[in-house]
Amino acid sequence: MYKYILIFLISTSVSCQTDFGKLTIESSLHNDLVEVSGIEYIDNTKLIWMVEDSGNEAKIFGYNPKTKNTKTIITVTNAENNDWEDLASDKEGNLYIGDFGNNSNKRKHLTIYKISNGDLFDKKEVKATKIEFKLEDQEKFPPKKKNRNFDIESFFVLNNNFYLVSRNRSSKFDGTAKLYKLSMNGKEDKANVVSSFKTCEDKTDCQITSATINHTTGEIVLLSYDKIWVLTDYKQDNIFEGSVKEINLDHFSQKESITFLNSKLYIVDEKIGIGGSNVYFLEL
Repeated sequence: MYKYILIFLISTSVSCQTDFGKLTIESSLHNDLVEVSGIEYIDNTKLIWMVEDSGNEAKIFGYNPKTKNTKTIITVTNAENNDWEDLASDKEGNLYIGDFGNNSNKRKHLTIYKISNGDLFDKKEVKATKIEFKLEDQEKFPPKKKNRNFDIESFFVLNNNFYLVSRNRSSKFDGTAKLYKLSMNGKEDKANVVSSFKTCEDKTDCQITSATINHTTGEIVLLSYDKIWVLTDYKQDNIFEGSVKEINLDHFSQKESITFLNSKLYIVDEKIGIGGSNVYFLEL
């Protein structure tokens, strides 16, 4: 019942809006992509790469912010889209696909796919490197409803590690998001909890749906349907112990994708009803 109420609220809210709060709308993806779940800008490709979530094909899409089209499409031939939920990149421009969506907290095996930077040019098909892992603190599949905080929909790369952030789906929601750390060397098969962070207690607006990092400045940004949290001045794994700035976007929609393009943040929401499926940007 909660799912249908939330969809109704999002659809009603979006369809009635005449402005986009603090966001500036750049373009619409209505005819191309309607369930974008992850985006990542790769500088030397000059494209914002996009993926859609479960039920869609194992493809990545290159969105050109200048021409505002998504003509670049690459199929990942050795991958399956179980539940692709976010994209990340490293300083070398390699792209990572997070196949770790776990809405019902039932998945035992999670995957990150690596696509080398060179494969993002002039190819229609690529093979990815698979990095398979599990969450070190999940013992039941699924756990009791009050303990369901094992859905992962956000990650970023820092200091040769993946950092993954949980989307809390527990029945007693209190805003707690867990931060997991997974080595990029492929030799470890468990992501370990290193810290946690409380966003806020409104379940419709305080679940973390995407994350991004500015590899130049080190700024980390977490996204929800109507907020972002900007993290700076942290040390190593303690990203929540530095400066945390919460910004209300004043625009509620199903936002599940965020990336840096220089000093701008680009955000894409999913299509719900007649609203969404748009590309927005925000100047920090």
